[in-house]
Amino acid sequence: MATGIKDKVAIIGMGCTRFGERWDVGAEELMVEAFTECVEDAGIEKKDIQAAWLGTCMDEVNVGKSALPLSMALRLDKIPCTRVENFCASGTESLRGAVYAVASGAYDICLAMGVEKLKDTGYGGLPGGGSSSGSLTWLWFPQITAPGSFAQLASAYAAKYKIPDDELKLALAHVSAKSHANGALNPKAHLRKPVTVEQILGAPIIAHPLGLFDCCGVSDGSACAIVTTPKIAKDLGKKDFITVKALQLALSSGEELGFNEWDGDHFVTTEKASRKAYEEAGIKDPRKEISMMEVHDCFSITEFVTMEDLHISPKGGALKDVMDGFYNLDGGGVPCQVDGGLKCFGHPIGASGLRMVYEMYLQLHGRADKRQLKDPKIGLTHNLGGFPFMNVCSIAIVGKYGV
Repeated sequence: MATGIKDKVAIIGMGCTRFGERWDVGAEELMVEAFTECVEDAGIEKKDIQAAWLGTCMDEVNVGKSALPLSMALRLDKIPCTRVENFCASGTESLRGAVYAVASGAYDICLAMGVEKLKDTGYGGLPGGGSSSGSLTWLWFPQITAPGSFAQLASAYAAKYKIPDDELKLALAHVSAKSHANGALNPKAHLRKPVTVEQILGAPIIAHPLGLFDCCGVSDGSACAIVTTPKIAKDLGKKDFITVKALQLALSSGEELGFNEWDGDHFVTTEKASRKAYEEAGIKDPRKEISMMEVHDCFSITEFVTMEDLHISPKGGALKDVMDGFYNLDGGGVPCQVDGGLKCFGHPIGASGLRMVYEMYLQLHGRADKRQLKDPKIGLTHNLGGFPFMNVCSIAIVGKYGV
């Protein structure tokens, strides 16, 4: 019988580059930059790594296919390396591969790497998928845009809970203002300028009700983790180390896209993946037991409804929690986007999942400087790739060993 991943794998080192317009380097140099910090933090030698996973999404405009860009850039000496891609969950997928490999007993020490370099495209958003989008996507939704589809999520949510347009837009503005306030405290964030609620409300509309500051941008960046067993972590002299409590993944089955049961106001995948993650981690009341979160905020409305889909806010209750400051750094609730989120880091797709875990790792070790929370014990990260009606959702829960 399956027993889950809780406390079977320790994270003993992590690294993360500064995110931004990194014209000075290529994707390979970004991986070296993140790895240098990570291996020093782990206190091991490169030769101790027995297998590695690379998460990257836009290979056509980025590092190219296969995991060779990883093994070549880091000079990994002919060890197994695997490239994974699962939309915006690609970084967490690389962590899942490394963690499961250690938990299975196949390897003692593994590396998970995520990287994406998107600013070189010269385009403000994600590049179009073209022929790599598959054979059916262009038949199902040939003219879709990301802001348009997520704006429909906002309209459906407002209609379901009978929330006036200006009230929802004000709450979304508070979501973005909170993230920008946190990002201003983070030296590795792409955008580090606080933005007021008034500025957000006055910004140009992209797809109503989403304005400019309701949307995240793209960026360049890389993040990585080194994992091993708790026993090896102890043998290496690690104390108070971090372990993985849960890793869950849920993909749409076509129910949202093709049937009438979904009312368009939330993410079915997130609801399911989070329930399974809490069960795996032994969490009974996430609103009380989760210390902090990094969730997928490609748009402010994505973060807003995710607060409910993660079972932190009650259904229809996110607006009150947001306006009460429950998700603020000093709000006394569950701080969300502690490092500034996608809003301030941008979204180099393959790197984002591991960048989120990196912030949890820093916080749990008390190394988050001006953003440091008081004695956090459990952190949750969430990725959502695709569209509200068809997506990939991953959840990771990490915490102090034995807690």
